[in-house]
Amino acid sequence: MGCGSGGCGTNSKDGVPSGCQSHGSCSSGGCNRMNVHDWLANLPFSDPESGCRVIEVSFNNGSRKEFFRNTTLHYYEKGDTIAVEGVSGFDVGMVNITGELVRLQMKKHRIDEKSPEIKKVLRRATETDITKMRESKAREAQVLIRSRAMARQLKLELKMAEVELQADGRKATFFYIADERVDFRELIKLYAGEFKVKVEMRQIGARQEAGKVGGIGSCGRELCCSSWLTDFKSVNTNAARYQNLSINQTKLSGQCGRLKCCLNYELDTYMDALQFFPTDADIIEMAKSRAFLVKKDIFRNLMWYTMPDSNKQYPLTIERVKKIKELNKQGIRPEDLEPVEVLSNKPKEIEPTYADVVGQISLKSLEKTSRKRRDQERGSNQQGSRQRQNRSVGQGESPQQGQFGQNRNQQNLGGSNQSQQGTGSNQPNSNRKFNNTFNRQQAQNNNRNRPTRGVGQAGQQKPDQNLNNNSDEKK
Repeated sequence: MGCGSGGCGTNSKDGVPSGCQSHGSCSSGGCNRMNVHDWLANLPFSDPESGCRVIEVSFNNGSRKEFFRNTTLHYYEKGDTIAVEGVSGFDVGMVNITGELVRLQMKKHRIDEKSPEIKKVLRRATETDITKMRESKAREAQVLIRSRAMARQLKLELKMAEVELQADGRKATFFYIADERVDFRELIKLYAGEFKVKVEMRQIGARQEAGKVGGIGSCGRELCCSSWLTDFKSVNTNAARYQNLSINQTKLSGQCGRLKCCLNYELDTYMDALQFFPTDADIIEMAKSRAFLVKKDIFRNLMWYTMPDSNKQYPLTIERVKKIKELNKQGIRPEDLEPVEVLSNKPKEIEPTYADVVGQISLKSLEKTSRKRRDQERGSNQQGSRQRQNRSVGQGESPQQGQFGQNRNQQNLGGSNQSQQGTGSNQPNSNRKFNNTFNRQQAQNNNRNRPTRGVGQAGQQKPDQNLNNNSDEKK
């Protein structure tokens, strides 16, 4: 899990994390999976000579930690890259803890500070040491793949989880998982001849494997086994029962396939709370029938019972249950359980009300609305045409007169145009005949629709004579 700066890797020449510039002490654990905050580092001591000369060094990005004695005159701080003694060579690691906090860790692991088996610190890591370490780390993936293939050829019931090479490449530690005892003496000979290193085999469990691989738990945080947890205690299903958890193997299991280690975190608190609950109150005698215990609410100090003749659950206080048990010992069966009313702090959700409109909308109502729209559109069109007609009518004339004058002008214009075309244009005969018949029809219609105003006979025949003259000219 990175710190978010995008540079927790050791990209610099001296092997120090270059992204966050925290020198391996960032709280996210991206630079060091088993990161520890040295809260005693800046405290002054009256006697500096009495300080602890042992330091804790982490290897392989924090997956392995060991103690080394500082026999040099240098003062090392957290995050410094140093070279330490290895198996017939040297190894390169990062300082994790110094000072008085190391004594507490050694006391926890039951290691004597003056033990001669503690190896020594050689020097600060040089460019050559870091280069060799990077070359050895680059080989680990290929060695792991080849080691798994060789173990499969020998048909050994084991799973190779990880391979860690020493910085100088002279030793290789193989971490494997096996359910039963495995005879791997022949396998060690093959590994030593194939990889030209000194071989060490270490058996680990499924929890240690999950810690080396890492990942995100169901809580959304980094796995405890890969971030801070080093001691793995046994976890059983009783821890889930005491906490009133459903026995669901899928939800209670972690990424390692075992029960989650966090089931033990709050177990002591639940055990202390369960001391006040009666242990022999699974069944209580009532006047009607027996009442059976369903569950215990530790947070509210209530015990829920149910009756065989109903599915309802009744919450009772601890004092009421103890009183009923005392009455049952005297041979008395109470009539009523006297349950407690449980009030929930959650606000009640108001259900939205919906209107039932089924059958209220029919096609007939839709047809009526469509008809109204059509009528409105027709009315608006008629009004628009009337307005256009009124605009075309002259002052003091009726609409028929205006229409007659307009038609007469069109006929005169048409006659003049046709006479010009007849004299000087090459218009086809079919078009000429069509125009002549069209003008005759318009003239007849105008004569029929012409109003009678009491004008003389000569005045009424004037337009007809003009039309006849035009038609004769066309002919």
